Amino acid sequence: MSDPIDTKQTFCPPAATEGREASDLQTSPARRAFLKTTGLSALGAMIGMTIPFERNLPAGLIPVALAQDSGEELMGGKQGLTLLSDRPLNVETPAHLLDDDVTPYERMFVRMNGLVPQTALDMNAEGWTLVIDGEVDTPLELTIDELKSRFENVTRPLVIECGGNGRAFFQPGTSGNQWTTGAVGCPEWTGVRLADVLNAAGVKDTAVYTGHYGNDVHLSGDDEQEVISRGVPIEKALEEDGIIAWAMNGQPVPALHGFPLRLVIPGYPGSVAQKYLTRIAVRNQVHDGEKMGGYSYRLPAYPVAPGTEVPEEDMEILTEMPVKSLITFPETGASVTPGQASEVRGHAWAGNGDVQAVHVSIDFGQTWTEAQLDPPPNRFAWQRWRANVTLPQHGYYEVWARATDMNGVSQPPVSPGWNPRGYGNNIQHRIALIAA
Repeated sequence: MSDPIDTKQTFCPPAATEGREASDLQTSPARRAFLKTTGLSALGAMIGMTIPFERNLPAGLIPVALAQDSGEELMGGKQGLTLLSDRPLNVETPAHLLDDDVTPYERMFVRMNGLVPQTALDMNAEGWTLVIDGEVDTPLELTIDELKSRFENVTRPLVIECGGNGRAFFQPGTSGNQWTTGAVGCPEWTGVRLADVLNAAGVKDTAVYTGHYGNDVHLSGDDEQEVISRGVPIEKALEEDGIIAWAMNGQPVPALHGFPLRLVIPGYPGSVAQKYLTRIAVRNQVHDGEKMGGYSYRLPAYPVAPGTEVPEEDMEILTEMPVKSLITFPETGASVTPGQASEVRGHAWAGNGDVQAVHVSIDFGQTWTEAQLDPPPNRFAWQRWRANVTLPQHGYYEVWARATDMNGVSQPPVSPGWNPRGYGNNIQHRIALIAA
């Protein structure tokens, strides 16, 4: 019997298809057939082989093998990434391309809110200064050379993740780029501690929040319009983990990632990690810059039913990102030998610091096996995990991964906490494996 499953890298980036609209599944007769099928007995027929643990597949979940295919685009030296939009540029990374412990430039996702400024396109930092002002005793204006010479230089791998990573899996769908699993990376950043610079300016007791500013260009081309200006509570800004970075992976921060300076504030959504950084204002109130209000990077203050219209005054700022894991090897759709142990590996991370454990399942979540979890090289770097799985007989299987943070909070099997803009989805990651 011929195998109807395409096991090449045109497979959808490994992720649950739970929560997709029916229209998302209409490119394949098998997908259309699934939507008309009420019993699990038809699944094996659709993918052309048996599914040993099909009785455990929760209602409403579609096998990863039936997920919509995704294309690949090459841009700016990026390799094998998926283009979501070109104005502004937003590009995500298929999970199997995120296997590196330190994410290389070629495989780092891109989240732009505006256009790349000419200074970054030219890679010209001549005359660049960073201003620290507001609720400080001594306002500062520092060149990059002064940052490098005046403060201790640090180099750390740190996770940056878009707040909307996983948005594609909410049901009903929400507006915004339909990120699946690939709006995340863990490059190595070099710079100075944000806390050291703020302390040198002398943070006043009246300080409440930071406000971040860059020189990226509004999509309209109007220099007077703000692209994005977000901030964090002053307590977060004064933690030792945040960095004002001028290098990524040992090279100047690339144009798409914020040349010549950008903030890296791990644990919070990547939107606070201002690119093209020119100014940090210390505020005596919650920052009110562009994309700080309304529904931008905000969650309902209370649980809501999916599709609920939530008043703006009931929205709260998204701060810590939830615990998450990713299966980076093997690629979804890979074939393995039944009865033999096969390595599965990936990364795990959490917005509140280190991860406590990672577990994997091959029977649709009925039983779980603990994976080997490496300690992080530093706080807020992702952690490598590995597990050996043995598929007992020929057929179609799924590997599910579940991370647990240091507070004992684990990833859910379905999309959590629906919200109007689709933030913070940390649904368990799934890949398909074929035992043949």
